[in-house]
Amino acid sequence: MPELRGRLLTRRRALVLGSRVAAAGVVGGLAGYGAWNAVAPALAGSSKRAIRIGYLPVTDAAALLTAYDGGFLAKQGIDAPEPVLFRSWESLAQAFAIGEVDAVHLLMPLAIQLKLAKKTPLKVIAWGHVNGSALTVSNDIGDLSQLAGTTVAIPYWWSVHNILLQRMFAAEGLTPVIRQQPSVSEGTVQLAVMAPADMVAALAGGTVGGYVVADPFSVVAEKQGIGRVERFLGDVWKEHACCAIVVREELINEDPDVVQGLTTAIVQAQQWIDENRPQMGALLTEGGYLPQPTPAVGEVFTRDAAAYADVTTHEQWHGERLGFSAFPMASYTEALVEQMRTTTIDGDTAFLDDADGDAVHGGLVDDRFARAALGGDALPSGKTDRQELIEP
Repeated sequence: MPELRGRLLTRRRALVLGSRVAAAGVVGGLAGYGAWNAVAPALAGSSKRAIRIGYLPVTDAAALLTAYDGGFLAKQGIDAPEPVLFRSWESLAQAFAIGEVDAVHLLMPLAIQLKLAKKTPLKVIAWGHVNGSALTVSNDIGDLSQLAGTTVAIPYWWSVHNILLQRMFAAEGLTPVIRQQPSVSEGTVQLAVMAPADMVAALAGGTVGGYVVADPFSVVAEKQGIGRVERFLGDVWKEHACCAIVVREELINEDPDVVQGLTTAIVQAQQWIDENRPQMGALLTEGGYLPQPTPAVGEVFTRDAAAYADVTTHEQWHGERLGFSAFPMASYTEALVEQMRTTTIDGDTAFLDDADGDAVHGGLVDDRFARAALGGDALPSGKTDRQELIEP
């Protein structure tokens, strides 16, 4: 693997961006465009088209960021400027939709909504990771039923977080409500969309009784002593893909070799992460990608399952562990479409009325690149299909 340290040192100078993003709320518009223009001339002589990467500062982005920072993209002959940090899924999706960035990690339900409802020209080329999210509650919440009468924050309406939170609510007899005062007696819980970066402060201040989101925010709450993990989402839906790697269709049409190189780099980065988990905290924080403390980020990759035995239902699933699996399975997309139909959303859901899961997968996903990166025709069938297990 290429040497990481040199890249990490240069990022302290290049990514003062991280602190500025927190203040500005989003890197987009002229800010993102300017960052790209500043480096474009230096990339003009590269052997392959440079790609602009966007991400949220959560561990879901680990494979995409490691592909860049670890030199895996460069090894494939692909140049890229510094990945651009966005503060919310809304801002990242908007930047991607208008072509400000070419490749992002994106919530899978959001990718489906953008494709079907917004007609955004995108393709899922790989999964970025599996698991890696949790429902975190304040310390005075003893079990799920005690969330009645409170507000719970979600990162986006079209997210696996919202979907699985509502499956857990249904199993407990709770009802989600939107823009409505929640009631203990009626067993209702108000849902509120919130940028992940704001969730810890909201929990500490009592604005919310809990939040469901990607890590490292469950670890941050634990280390600050303000909350605890109530349930890992990987313990509700086995090895679900929260985020996928998504590119604009024009990139596939114009530069399929670049897309193949990107996908191969993602696969190689995932394999490297699995073999070097103790190094990930430093890579993502000292490199300036994630603003959370290094110990909190590092713990996401090295969690001790025994420490969470009291909140785990399916011990053999290892839902507490952020995992990596690149191939975008059709069974998952199909099941996800069905789950989206029965999820309470603040927005239009008409695009799901006649949506067929198999057809959605065919239009959304281009698995040629992941298949080639993982071994082509030699890829075992067990790596391309499975039975989806959802047990809230």
